[in-house]
Amino acid sequence: MTAQAEARIEKPGYRYYVLAILVLVYMLNFLDRQIIGILAAPLKAEFGLSDSQFGLLGGIAFASVYSTLAIPLAWLADRYSRVWIMTGALTVWSGFTALCGVAGSFSQLFLFRMGVGVGEAGGVAPAYSLVADYFPPHQRARALAVFAFGIPLGTAAGTLVGGVLAAQYGWRTAFIVVGLLGVLVAPVLRLTVRDPKRGATDIARPVPVEGAPIQAVPPASARVGLIAARIMLGIGAGALGLAALAQFAGLAIGNPLVIAFAGGLAVVIGVSVWIARITASRVIPKKSFWLLALGAASSSVCGYGVAGWLPLFFMRSFDLTLLQTSWYYAGIALIGGTLGIWMGGAIADKLAKRGKGAYPLTPAIAFLISAPLFIAAMNSPWIIGLVLPGGGSQVQQLTLAFLIFLIPTGLNLAWLGPITASIQHLVPAAMRSTASALFLLINNLLGIAVGFYYFGWMSDLLAPRFGDESLRWAIYTGMGFYLLASVLLIAASRTLKRDWVD
Repeated sequence: MTAQAEARIEKPGYRYYVLAILVLVYMLNFLDRQIIGILAAPLKAEFGLSDSQFGLLGGIAFASVYSTLAIPLAWLADRYSRVWIMTGALTVWSGFTALCGVAGSFSQLFLFRMGVGVGEAGGVAPAYSLVADYFPPHQRARALAVFAFGIPLGTAAGTLVGGVLAAQYGWRTAFIVVGLLGVLVAPVLRLTVRDPKRGATDIARPVPVEGAPIQAVPPASARVGLIAARIMLGIGAGALGLAALAQFAGLAIGNPLVIAFAGGLAVVIGVSVWIARITASRVIPKKSFWLLALGAASSSVCGYGVAGWLPLFFMRSFDLTLLQTSWYYAGIALIGGTLGIWMGGAIADKLAKRGKGAYPLTPAIAFLISAPLFIAAMNSPWIIGLVLPGGGSQVQQLTLAFLIFLIPTGLNLAWLGPITASIQHLVPAAMRSTASALFLLINNLLGIAVGFYYFGWMSDLLAPRFGDESLRWAIYTGMGFYLLASVLLIAASRTLKRDWVD
């Protein structure tokens, strides 16, 4: 990096410009990721899909490659240009989003959604690392919270733009337009954002007497990471072997294609962990890493699942049209999500002055409040009926539901700033992209794949009893994941101080 570029990075105005560009890229990331939620009705009608099949389309098709490829791409980002990697990733995922608009079958759409995941795998972990190098430790939770504004902005934009375009011009146009938008933004990212020096804003460490700087990386031993990689490779090889037996020897053990897919996924995870074996050896032994990752993943089962299925819920249970749902849910996601993310980061930064445990404790409390409020919002007619005979008008019901939904939608995202900041401090600066990818592997593979599929599968399971209201009851059951997330994050608040790296 040139001296002129380094000087520009030191200026607060340039830091905030970079943060704004990263927010824009993250917004496009979620726009392309979440647009499928608002297009549920036309896609299900076009391809004759059940809720479970749509859950696979929105979940495992994207999450399988998004989660696993994030590790090798983050490993590269810890060694080469993070901005170049993000630029390429943005171009790839945007291009595949546009291709979704020309899909002629469920299989083609499934493959194109996997392509979106391939691109987005390189978009988040390097950005976490960039933010950590532009902002000092006492500002990181807030900076990462601002970066996370891309989630509600992208969700709202995907819902509104996708819904409006689909209602006016069809779902294919919606995919093509939002995909091409990302392709146009990619050159702006590459030409105006520079990689800062790694660890540039970290607290200075003392230099030993002999004059050699303290190493930012742990010893070369990677035994723990190698063991984890070998375990996953062994599981993958075993699953692929069973799939071969089921396919060619007639062994009755299930669907060979599903078993082979699971085996291939395990192999990719194993290879990814082997690539990241040094960083994996650093974080795998830390209890805080597992508690933070599994706590965030448990909340993401609900977060991604609810975000993906609420548009269809509004159409089924609140009798809204596609266009009405687009405006209605976009407002909830934008207002509630933005306020929740900012408050989560700001409160955690303030409370953390008294102890590092405040970072996971803040979202833990938020999740405990979210679950009952989501249920209350979904039952606004009943709540109004306690006061007004007949449950009030539809406008009154929708208004009350909107206001209540704002609170849990915000609290649901309050973990992003505090938890991602905590992950940055479990490893030295040179390992932050890879550590973030390991965290995202767990969070997204469980959160997106399980969350999106779970609600669709549960809806189909409950349909014989509840009919069109089965999705409502499926969402009710999913609230238990918030309680699990709270327990795990409360436990993390007790171990984080011991595992913290300045």
